Amino acid sequence: MQNSNSHLPFHYGWVVVFTGTLCIFACLGLGRFALGMLLPSMATTLNLTYSQMGFISTGNFLGYLASVLVSGSLALKIGARKLIFLALLLVGFSMILVSRAKSFNSVLALYFLTGIGSGASNVPVMGLVSHWFESTIRGKAAGFIVIGSGFAIVLSGKLIPFVNRVVGPGGWRTSWLALGCTVLVIAFISLILIRNRPDEKGLRPIGSGASAPFYSEAIDKMKARLHKKKVIYHLGAIYFLFGYTYVIYATFIVTTLVKERGFSESIAGNFWSWVGFLSLFSGPVFGTLSDRLGRKAGLMAVFFLQMISYLLVATKLPGLFLYLSIGFYGIVAWSIPSIMAAAVGDYFGAHRAGQAFGFVTFIFGFGQIIGPAVAGMLAEKTGSFSGSFYMAAAFAAIAILLTAFLKRPQTTH
Repeated sequence: MQNSNSHLPFHYGWVVVFTGTLCIFACLGLGRFALGMLLPSMATTLNLTYSQMGFISTGNFLGYLASVLVSGSLALKIGARKLIFLALLLVGFSMILVSRAKSFNSVLALYFLTGIGSGASNVPVMGLVSHWFESTIRGKAAGFIVIGSGFAIVLSGKLIPFVNRVVGPGGWRTSWLALGCTVLVIAFISLILIRNRPDEKGLRPIGSGASAPFYSEAIDKMKARLHKKKVIYHLGAIYFLFGYTYVIYATFIVTTLVKERGFSESIAGNFWSWVGFLSLFSGPVFGTLSDRLGRKAGLMAVFFLQMISYLLVATKLPGLFLYLSIGFYGIVAWSIPSIMAAAVGDYFGAHRAGQAFGFVTFIFGFGQIIGPAVAGMLAEKTGSFSGSFYMAAAFAAIAILLTAFLKRPQTTH
């Protein structure tokens, strides 16, 4: 078969991975994880309470939840490439409009739209992995895609405090504008570079033999029917607990450092940048680990490190333990999405991977909605986020137990 990208020194699947990394950088990294850095200055300008800060995060995930359940099916109808482009346009424009918001209600409504775009771009991006890569390398490929969020965290941790120092109290508006424009640029890059399937470039998935078929749709559909009644909900429950716990840390760690520990916004931003830097290793390392040791072992290792991270910040130990907490959180930050994206391909086949990932992400979305809302209200009542981090640690422990009972996927051999 004609190899239409023979002039490249590498398989075009890695171009898709690179572009997917940019897309995650935009839709989740900038669209979601920059919020933690922006909230303290937004709260000051707009007079936001802890509860309102939590509800802004929850509103984003309501939008996310509204889109992820249908985005897998929508990607099958119009193609992942087109859906990703349109979704990133929505993320970018809604972020630009947030920069002009005057009240809590307007931020909430606009950030809800950002969430819709984030979900509708994240799901098809991760679904591409199962088309372009065979199971033996799928975790590694997904791991490289999810680190886009880490790059965005590094950027936001440095850029936002700098902009606030230069511009003043309204600096958060300038930051929203700049980040939104960046997302729009990435939307057009994705349209140019992404291809839905290897056969569009005259290629086979990476990891398949020269004589292997592109994929067996009949086998994929059989695998989907075989597993969806039980395993899809088991995976969804595990992903729910990840969504509930990690987002509490991502949303409130900077606020905790500034409001409760007395750190300056700049120093807290440096902490957050370290999370971003360390997270660059999380997806590739633990995704590859899951390829070699199995998805179950990878998930359990990640949840254990997250549980320790939450406990270290909850106990209000001296500064050294804060560094350890941030280190543990960062080194595994995006591991679970990469392992989960690989796992749904293992259980449901390439043809249904996008839909399966969309479904478990829908369940995961409930965790992201409930987590920051409960954590914000708990902090409002107790005057501290310590109880919220203890709660996150307990839920991570439950996730370890659930993962221990996960069955191995059946092979097609």
